[in-house]
Amino acid sequence: MQSTKSRRKVAPNTAPGTKTTATNNGSADSADKLDQLLLSSAICNNEDIGPFIRKAFTSGKPETLLLHLRHFARSKESEIEEVCKAHYQDFILAVDDLKSLLSDVDSLKSSLSTSNSKLQSVAGPLLDSLDSFLESRTVLQNVNLALGSISTCIRLIEICSRSNYHLSRNNFYMALKCLDSIETELLDKTPSSTLRRMLEKKIPEIRAHIERLVSKEFGDWLVEIRVVSRNLGQLAIGQASSARQREEDLRIKQRQAEEQSRLSLRDCVYALQDEDENEDDQHDQHDAVGLSNGLGNDGHSGGFDLTPLYRAYHINQTLGLEDRFKQYYFENRKLQLTSDFQVSSMTPFLESHQTFFAQIAGFFIVEDRVLRTSGGLISKMEVENLWETAMSKMCGVLEDQFSRMQTANHLLLIKDYVSLLGVTLRRYGYPVDALLDVLSKHRDKYHELLLSDCRKQIAEALAADKFEQMLMKKEYEYSMNVLSFQLQTSDIAPAFPYVAPFSSTVPDCCRIVRSFVEDSVSFMSYGGQLDFYDMVKKYLDRLLGEALDEALLKLINTAVHGVSQAMQMAANMAVMERACDFFFRHAAQLSGIPLRMAERGRRQFPLSRARDAAEDMLSGLLKAKVDGFMTLIENVNWMADEPPQSGNEYVNEVMIYLETLVSTAQQILPAQVLKRVLQEVLSHISEKIVGALYGDSVKRFNVNAIIGIDVDVRLLESFADNQAPIFSDGDANQLKLALSESRQLINLLLSNHPDNYLNPVIRERSYNALDHRKVVTISEKLRDPSDRLFGTFGSRGAKQNPKKKSLDALIKRLRDAS
Repeated sequence: MQSTKSRRKVAPNTAPGTKTTATNNGSADSADKLDQLLLSSAICNNEDIGPFIRKAFTSGKPETLLLHLRHFARSKESEIEEVCKAHYQDFILAVDDLKSLLSDVDSLKSSLSTSNSKLQSVAGPLLDSLDSFLESRTVLQNVNLALGSISTCIRLIEICSRSNYHLSRNNFYMALKCLDSIETELLDKTPSSTLRRMLEKKIPEIRAHIERLVSKEFGDWLVEIRVVSRNLGQLAIGQASSARQREEDLRIKQRQAEEQSRLSLRDCVYALQDEDENEDDQHDQHDAVGLSNGLGNDGHSGGFDLTPLYRAYHINQTLGLEDRFKQYYFENRKLQLTSDFQVSSMTPFLESHQTFFAQIAGFFIVEDRVLRTSGGLISKMEVENLWETAMSKMCGVLEDQFSRMQTANHLLLIKDYVSLLGVTLRRYGYPVDALLDVLSKHRDKYHELLLSDCRKQIAEALAADKFEQMLMKKEYEYSMNVLSFQLQTSDIAPAFPYVAPFSSTVPDCCRIVRSFVEDSVSFMSYGGQLDFYDMVKKYLDRLLGEALDEALLKLINTAVHGVSQAMQMAANMAVMERACDFFFRHAAQLSGIPLRMAERGRRQFPLSRARDAAEDMLSGLLKAKVDGFMTLIENVNWMADEPPQSGNEYVNEVMIYLETLVSTAQQILPAQVLKRVLQEVLSHISEKIVGALYGDSVKRFNVNAIIGIDVDVRLLESFADNQAPIFSDGDANQLKLALSESRQLINLLLSNHPDNYLNPVIRERSYNALDHRKVVTISEKLRDPSDRLFGTFGSRGAKQNPKKKSLDALIKRLRDAS
């Protein structure tokens, strides 16, 4: 028997009658023939003929379809008939076989029925047990599934509970870890689609919520860190200032130790240094601890807290937003730095510069800590770029503000703070050379302003001078006005009240100059230049040589009118000479160079013009006073019959005045100054004596008059010798040398051999102060007593004595030389 599944596909055959009909219809029925063929093929191949039916009804020709179907049926009937005819005998045999098998089938059927009954009776209970088993297994599977689902839900709920707990404690990282655990381990295993959808919706919301909270906390930190940065910058700069002050104190103590060492107090020096070193070590440790507390290892201390930043960065890393947060952080910090650069035009820069620089210092201290501890939040290159921007802006602000300032103290205050800023930030590795270059660039302007201020102060101090010796009633006054400038001439403290040899203008000017030196050194210090003594010395020379010297010259030329004032001014200048030595030593000590190097490069007294002017003024006034007494020389009897036994009237008056002058002057004038003044006065007296003999007022004089003048000169020489207790023997001899012209002239006139003057060796040794023209004129006026009997000088040679001949020869030879 052939199965229906293996039914072969038979192509449709066209019946002869159909072919005749199609032929008869012609080309007009070609479409119907095609439809008929397609329909026959579909039926033979067991295909769906629905499309043909729809097409027939759609076109409104169902009769054509029926016609085609009838035609196909007729063609198949004839085909079947032919097949049946071909297999007729086989079919009959098959029917017979079937009939023979019918009885066997019936017996088999009854046997199968019996077996089936037995099987049903036996398998029924088994089937019931199987059904129970299957049902129980299904229940078990459902229970196990339910238990698994419940376990998953319990774990899910526990993690959700932990996440809520961490959220409530603002422990965002742990909350995010819980969410990640839910997503990676439990979300796909969640049995409830509702719960799964809820989690899929809430987890992104929770992450967004955490991001908002962290962003808000970070935003609050950005606001807070600006205030903290300013305080931190002030703290760091304050510590640098304290360290600098300790260095200055140490230098002061070292200078004191040097001074003590000069007095051979070495034991005190060593003890002082040991104590200072211990104190410095303690201060250094204190600074290190203070700085560590200012920037603790845990990221926060005393209001300085980097925890919000670290947490925000960590959370954004966990959220996969690391790069975005880095960019956000850098842009916000850059905006804050740009805002910090704004200088208020409403507040003077002198008042706001500390806040301005402290804010920037704190900013970069924070960035240094962030760079070293945040694990890549900001790169070194980004910090360097920010620093370059800050340096450019700070240099521009300093240039602008310095160009506007016209007060030296303002520049110094800002320079000191900027140098402290440089010291502070250099500790963190930031280059500050550009800032120091700006300070060096304005060095000359600062000193010009400082010189201008000192000129005004010096003018005020000199204008207030009363040319009176300064009275000091207490020891602290002596220390403040004398010892502090090393003006003392003895290490023994005087009795009080103490009258100083100088007036109040000396310590006033010393304070001004010392302040100038200290301000100059302060500006030059910590500016990147280690050896700046030469620069300080240059500006100090300008102050002394241009400002103080000129002011003193002006004072001397305009305000000094009497001998007492001139004497006080000369005394002041002598003290100022010691003060100038102190100024250069003080500058060297403050500059940190050995005193021997400073003394090696010492130059002449910078106030020499004022000193010379003061001494010249004093000498001029004394000469004018002496000139009043020297007018009495007109009363001398130039043709006296007998030589006078004592000095002439004029010299007695001069001697009284000179002795009074010395007794007064030695109280305030140093010995060397007094010596120079007395030399000038005595030299002037000598010139006046020679001038009187040389002048037209004396027509003739004799030897007796010369002997009287000799007595006068001897009195003056005796006065010079009497000053030996005040001066050294050599200085007393120099005073006598001031009378050399008059002494040599008297010696020549009283010499028995005046023609020795013509001998160059003798003249150089004994008459080197004489002018030969004056010698000729004066010699011609000399009249010997014998001239009364023997005629005029030079006309009675036979009667002349040898001295007369020698004198005549001298006059002749001098005239020939002229």
